[in-house]
Amino acid sequence: MKFLFVSGAALAFLSSAPFVFAQQASRPANYPADISTDSGFRLPLLKRDQLDDLGKKAYDDAAPGERSIAGLRGPLGIRLYSPHVADLTNALSRYLRYDAGLDPALRELIILATGREFGNQFEWAAHEPVARKEGLSQAAIDVVKFQKSTSDLPEKQALVIEWARQIFRQHKLSSDTFAAARKAFGERDMVNIAALMGAYASTAILLETFDMQLEPGQAPPLP
Repeated sequence: MKFLFVSGAALAFLSSAPFVFAQQASRPANYPADISTDSGFRLPLLKRDQLDDLGKKAYDDAAPGERSIAGLRGPLGIRLYSPHVADLTNALSRYLRYDAGLDPALRELIILATGREFGNQFEWAAHEPVARKEGLSQAAIDVVKFQKSTSDLPEKQALVIEWARQIFRQHKLSSDTFAAARKAFGERDMVNIAALMGAYASTAILLETFDMQLEPGQAPPLP
């Protein structure tokens, strides 16, 4: 009878090899090498028991549902690495999206217009279905998606798109656009709209920094 001698190092490699191969096999072909497959971004997804009390609260708030579109596999999962940022950002986002009194379709148009200026595929993919659900027309969505003229849209929709384009391209809002927006929305809603753009610009920067990926096999929605 012949025996095969296997060194401890080789045995360790062989015992771990199936796991290594399984991890490689499970990596989507279009994911860059530095993306963690459990999170979809450049850091591993934190577990609840790794977090302090504030982090656990943010973790629980991130459960997918009416007020969380992507759940932890998105900006909320990234923000868990800084629980105070997660807590404060979540509170602001909830206020601007649900409690500031903005028309839901217009709110989603503002978010889409912001995400489009950053070319952020993840932000767009998350919010385009919500925009449709809230009653935003396909015509308005396409104006933003394909960067077309706003001339055929209702006044308020055209205004927020032009507002976003000016702010993120020229870093300034023209006097004419400001005056028209002030007349259409009033001072309070202008502050809320500007804050909403800023919040989703911040989210886009976060998503780009950590290279948040779409779901495996999901086609990029933006041209």
